[in-house]
Amino acid sequence: MSWLRALRETARSGLTVERRRLAPVIAARGALGLALVVGFSLAVFGPAVAASSAFGAFQAAIATFQRSWRPRPTLALASGGSLAVSTFLGYLTGSHLLLFLALLLLWTFLSGLAWAAGPTAGIIASSNVAIMLVTITLPTSVATAAGHAVMIFAGGVVQAALVVLLPVRPWGAQRDALADALAAEADYARRLRHDPVAPFDPVPLMTARSAAAVTPRQARRRPAELHGPRRLAERIRPVLASLADPAVGVPAEGPQRDRVRELLAAAGEVLDAAAHAIRHGEPVRLPPAAVAALRTPDTGTILTDRAHRAALRLIALLGDVVETAEPRTETSPGGADEETGRGGADERTGRGGADEETGTGTGDGRADPRRGPDPSLLGPRTRPTLLRLAPVVLAKMRAEVRPGSAILRHALRVSGVTAAGYLLGLALPFGHGYWAPMTSVMVMRPDFSQTYARSVARFGGTLVGVALATAVVRTAHPGTYLSAGLAVLCAFGMYLLMRTGYAVSQVCVAAYVVFLLGMEGSGVGQTVRDRVLLTLLGGLLAMLGYALYPAWETPRLRGRLADWLTTSGRYAASVAARYADPAGPGSPDVREALLSARAARVAWHDALGLAGHEPVRHRGLSHAAAEGAGHALAEFGRAAMLLEAHLPERGAPPLPAAAGLAEALRKATERGAKAVRERKVPVWDDLRETVAAWDTEVADPLLRKAARLLLAALDELSTALADA
Repeated sequence: MSWLRALRETARSGLTVERRRLAPVIAARGALGLALVVGFSLAVFGPAVAASSAFGAFQAAIATFQRSWRPRPTLALASGGSLAVSTFLGYLTGSHLLLFLALLLLWTFLSGLAWAAGPTAGIIASSNVAIMLVTITLPTSVATAAGHAVMIFAGGVVQAALVVLLPVRPWGAQRDALADALAAEADYARRLRHDPVAPFDPVPLMTARSAAAVTPRQARRRPAELHGPRRLAERIRPVLASLADPAVGVPAEGPQRDRVRELLAAAGEVLDAAAHAIRHGEPVRLPPAAVAALRTPDTGTILTDRAHRAALRLIALLGDVVETAEPRTETSPGGADEETGRGGADERTGRGGADEETGTGTGDGRADPRRGPDPSLLGPRTRPTLLRLAPVVLAKMRAEVRPGSAILRHALRVSGVTAAGYLLGLALPFGHGYWAPMTSVMVMRPDFSQTYARSVARFGGTLVGVALATAVVRTAHPGTYLSAGLAVLCAFGMYLLMRTGYAVSQVCVAAYVVFLLGMEGSGVGQTVRDRVLLTLLGGLLAMLGYALYPAWETPRLRGRLADWLTTSGRYAASVAARYADPAGPGSPDVREALLSARAARVAWHDALGLAGHEPVRHRGLSHAAAEGAGHALAEFGRAAMLLEAHLPERGAPPLPAAAGLAEALRKATERGAKAVRERKVPVWDDLRETVAAWDTEVADPLLRKAARLLLAALDELSTALADA
């Protein structure tokens, strides 16, 4: 993509307004907290302290809107506390240019590294730096700076208290994540009716898995219906695939295929009903036609062998989904299994109960005797508390301080650009030069497309917001309290429209800052031209900084693809090894390998999406080659899943040839990944010989077919890379 086209695409993206479901009640709660803080501060301390405390409450409310599974009060307190510390330290060094510049470089560098802990931490840290540049101009002494810091933290405390006292749809994010996972399964079932080898995007399941981890406090309060449906959805997925795939034995057309289509349609309706019930906390209302289709007694006379067993397992699992999705009054006990509510597999080990990824358990909700320890001894997945999270975040940040890290490049880039913007703001004759570095630190992201899109959106939103707010100030001359009311109104608009587009939210933010600083007269001195020019300067510095010191994803595409190939090969090898040793321990290795393969797949698709917007040549991996390679590895994973869906029972006769297939898969994919990184076309001759021997030694047609599918997928990968 050329630079001109990339700039045009990112500008269009930044100015796009999306249709999103609004949350006016939550927005009103955030505005109420801001109004309480501003009103109290104005009445007791005056406009300057009110402005500082308002920034604390404003930022704390924004933190509660971030996509995080952590309790919202915790996010508000963390945001208010970190902003208070930033403001106080900033004021202490503000009178010494070199000392403050050193603090700004350090603080901004750390905020850039905070993206290693996730977008929520990165956004909160970046916002703290940006707001600090404003709040340090308000105090007049060390004592007043300490008072301002206390009031900023008090703003966070007020927002946290309102979240507790005025809960709005508690557990809503977790409900949505789980409902989305079930809805994705329902859509998958419907697509399998027409395409028996349809692909499945595991992201909804991964999101639901992340949402299932809870803090100790959350574990005591979580609704019972959030315990088990995700695990069941994980188990249903391979059952659906094995039921629909012709490799299992159901012909492409005929009475058996018609019956399979009926079962898949009914499964989709049942899963949709469960998703709706979980999302809204309502009883499950099953469509009568779907229930009748699942209860038809002639399934055993139409379907045979593996297809019949898969159908019975599907019906049993759907019954478990309906049972666990029903809202109940009890909550999760501290040590109960979070996934089933009745004692199932520990998500961290893959033991106990049926395996949540493969559906290889009993399908009746009971612990499978061939899997690991007593599930009642296993606890839920836990999320560390905020204090225990600190060393984890520091470890992630330290891990990114290495050559080639995109996060490190972002931290260096944003700190350098912010310092340059601060110095230019001081040198230019506009006054309030913090608008330039504040813009830079707020728009810069670790990737190209977001940085450029947000720069354009920030400029456009600031232009409109500052113009409107200044026009109101110049014509109406609002007093202190009216300015505070207008600031709260703008904050409400920002909270309400935050998810509809960055440009729209920036209109409200720019007007909010003008009205808030206008309470004490410091925000009216600048003209619209001055503010807009400084914002434009900050955005241009951010764009220039990325162009001069980029972190392109395009050159790393081959490495991402190689990682996906390696992890997929380990997953397939772990599954094959289970056939060689059915009497061994449970399969945590299979579970861990599958999670690694999923993470690598998501990383590949994310990188591919980012690379598609970069003004960089493909460097040896064209769009067609990347698309073909991604499809090939998805088919490889599907073939491995078919093998896993029919793992032998404990005590079944071992299949010695499977050990050789597992070793051949592992070695072949590792060599293939090395070839991909070295820009070579991988060859699979050794694996081809093993699969040929497998065909002669194994009698089961499904196992023979699955091995051939694995090899065919790798051949397709080589073909796609050869075209590059």
